[in-house]
Amino acid sequence: MALHVPRAPGLSQMLKDGAKHYSGVEEAVLRNIVACKELAQKTRSAYGPFGQNKMVINHISKLFVTNDAATIIRELEVEHPAAKLLVMGSQQQEQEAGDATNFVLIFAGALLDHAESLIRMGLSVKEVIGGYEQALKKSMEILPELVVDKVKDLSQKAQVLPLIRSSIMSKQYGNEDFLSEIIVDACLNILPEKSTFNVDSIRISKIAGQGVHNTSIVQGMVFKRQVEGDVNKSSGCKVAVYSCPLDLMQTETKGTVLIKSAQELLDYSTGEEKQVEEHIKSIADSGCSVIVAGGKVGELYLHYCNQYKLMVVRLMSKFDLRRLCKAIGATPLPRITVPTGEEMGHCDLVYTDEVGDTPVIIFKQEREESAISTIVIRGATDNIMDDIERAVDDGVNTFKMITRDGRYLAGAGATEMELAKKISSFGEICPGLEQYAIGKFAESLEALPRALAENCGVKATEVVSKLYAAHQGDQKYAGVDVEAGVPAVCNAVENNIFDLFLTKHWALKFATRAACTVLSVDQIIMAKAAGGPKPKENKDWDED
Repeated sequence: MALHVPRAPGLSQMLKDGAKHYSGVEEAVLRNIVACKELAQKTRSAYGPFGQNKMVINHISKLFVTNDAATIIRELEVEHPAAKLLVMGSQQQEQEAGDATNFVLIFAGALLDHAESLIRMGLSVKEVIGGYEQALKKSMEILPELVVDKVKDLSQKAQVLPLIRSSIMSKQYGNEDFLSEIIVDACLNILPEKSTFNVDSIRISKIAGQGVHNTSIVQGMVFKRQVEGDVNKSSGCKVAVYSCPLDLMQTETKGTVLIKSAQELLDYSTGEEKQVEEHIKSIADSGCSVIVAGGKVGELYLHYCNQYKLMVVRLMSKFDLRRLCKAIGATPLPRITVPTGEEMGHCDLVYTDEVGDTPVIIFKQEREESAISTIVIRGATDNIMDDIERAVDDGVNTFKMITRDGRYLAGAGATEMELAKKISSFGEICPGLEQYAIGKFAESLEALPRALAENCGVKATEVVSKLYAAHQGDQKYAGVDVEAGVPAVCNAVENNIFDLFLTKHWALKFATRAACTVLSVDQIIMAKAAGGPKPKENKDWDED
């Protein structure tokens, strides 16, 4: 009689109770594709100058009204593991280029959508991924050929302005001319001659009131607070910066003082006062006229600062303190000592002002070049100012990318259509089943101009067919005309609509790699969620 051998337990029996396991094309690959398509669809309507805003309320009930894809996906907190891969690709694009995050999501979503149809046709996942990688490699070869021109001199405002304007247009359509002027001026003010451009050197201060067109630049720093003492203005001043509180220091060990008479008490307090007065007098004698403290300011110190006409500013953020030191060329001192000439910073004008109803302290450098520029954003509501801040951030990041590589391409979907045409021709001459995937890669590039057309309210199919006709007729700069109101094409270069070469280069790479990573997954194994039972919502504690 043959011995019975029990079957090996399945994966579900190996894992803890509550663990989930999906495998195969139907359960894993196609499910992942559906999740990624849903995510791409959510941000698709926010693409381009006529992109719709999304109202997102995050886990702490903070309201966001924006069409910035990076903000939308950050606040959505996506849980699905495959969709998270797309989110990570988009976040990497944000870190690398600071723009085109929505491009990554839409293009990756389109690649996965077409991959689904190829898999259902009978192609293996390996053949789809191989075709996409071949198409990406060919795109990287074609892209340098589509370069329109290069920024030759960064200090020339006229060369940089159109590129910043195109970046702002998709976020703040209608305000792009004004905001791009502000951003370029702020960036050129702090542009270093030798070292690399630092995005952190452009600070933003948001003050409610008036309108967007009252936004201005300050060469230096702006803090939304009041001075501590009586002195509220100082010009051509030396500034001492302390990272510690401006107060009597408490010792680490406890001590007891035995006082036997009233005179001893008076002598004790007089000695303390003399010590503080000597400190402040020696600081004033060193030529310093402004003191910046990184903590609380004691009343005794404040009294003598007023007596010796010293302006006192208190900053609670160590980051603000560090940036101020950079702006005025000061060294932060860890304890109250007399600063040397090298340790003190210099500022042309420090004064208090009132912008709207908000009191501010302004450290202004009147020299032509400053280490830090501050853009003071004005707006009717916090949401408007937050959205302008995101647009300014994109513009500053675009300037950073120009300092790395000044090459630029035609915008308005023209580059995508030219790539689609050339990759489609390349796919036709490729042997093997990968040619189908290469053809679908070219079709996926249509998703970008199609989204632009849909969001400005015209028939996308007509626009895409007109674009193909124009590009077949060697009009390689033909893009979507979003202002026509009817399906029409325009010359992107003549209309000053540009995309940076590096931004497009990284966006294509990140989107394709994210899509290929999602396709290469054939099993999803999810361990049991940690923690005990979740608390009840809206629990009435009185019932307990």
